[in-house]
Parts: sequence; structure tokens; C-alpha cells
Amino acid sequence: MRILVTGGVRSGKSRHAEMLLSAAESVTYVAPGPTVEDDPDPDWAARLAAHRLRRPASWTTIESHDLATVLAGQEAVMVDCLGTWLTAVIDAEALWDASTDDAAEVITGRLGEITRTLHGRTADTVLVTNEVGLGVVPAHRSGRLFRDLLGLANQRIAEFCDEVHLVIAGRVLKL
Repeated sequence: MRILVTGGVRSGKSRHAEMLLSAAESVTYVAPGPTVEDDPDPDWAARLAAHRLRRPASWTTIESHDLATVLAGQEAVMVDCLGTWLTAVIDAEALWDASTDDAAEVITGRLGEITRTLHGRTADTVLVTNEVGLGVVPAHRSGRLFRDLLGLANQRIAEFCDEVHLVIAGRVLKL
């Protein structure tokens, strides 16, 4: 089963995704976002610590932005989250000042690698993402770029998932 779990910030997405894999004997948890070493912000560190405490001790954590490679070689996998993955790719490729079309071309290439791997997976796979296009149009170009690229990423990944779950206020709606 391949499931994309989407929703707003602090909606309960990660907790729901973890529950979807709770019966798995072992799970590889992929953290594609900044680590405490990358971002010394105490609030970020507290969020990472809370997530770690909630996961079973039998889960293995891999911190990597190379989702295609990680997805190719694991059994049950949870990726949390595509928003932090996208930020890492935009940073690594210096796309914040690129045109939207140029940035979308790079992200589409990376998504192609991920979706080809995802398409061939038979093991349980849960990917968490943010739904950022439901509110106010961001005032800054970087916010609009991120929103547009994450919308693109969510659509592409959803094409290769068996289910999409929308989480709002801790409640789950299967789309």
C-alpha cells in the first residue's frame, strides 16, 4: 500500500502516518528535512525530539534528501515530509531566485526519480506532506514558489499512491 498523507501544519498528519505503519515489524523512517545540527533552532529541536519519542524503538531513522535511493532499498517506509524535502532541494540547487519554470523543471526531474521508484515498490510506503494552497496567497516570492512547487510535488506523488488521506484537526478523510 502506498499512501500520501496531507494536511495543514499540526493537523495530526505524522501521528496518523505512524499509526498506518504501527503493525509493521520494522519501518524505515526517512527524515528529509534539516537536522538539529543543520538548524539549531530550539523549537525545531523540540519538534524533532517529540517525533522521535513517539516512534517505536524498532524503527530505523535515515536522514536523507535522496528519496529515490532510500525508497529503492527498504521495506516499510515512512517519509516525513515532502515539504522539508522540497526545501532541502530548493536550497541545494539554489532555486530560490530561479524562475518558477526553471525551478519546476529541476523539481520535476527529482520527482521523476522518486515516482519511478515509488511505482515499483510493493512494500508499505507512507509519505507525509503539507497542503499549503488552502489559504492566503503568500506575500513573498519565495512563499509563492514553495507553494507552487509543493503543489506540483503533491500531485505527482499522489498519482503513484493507492490512497490519499487528508488530515484536518486530527480527523482523517480518505480521498
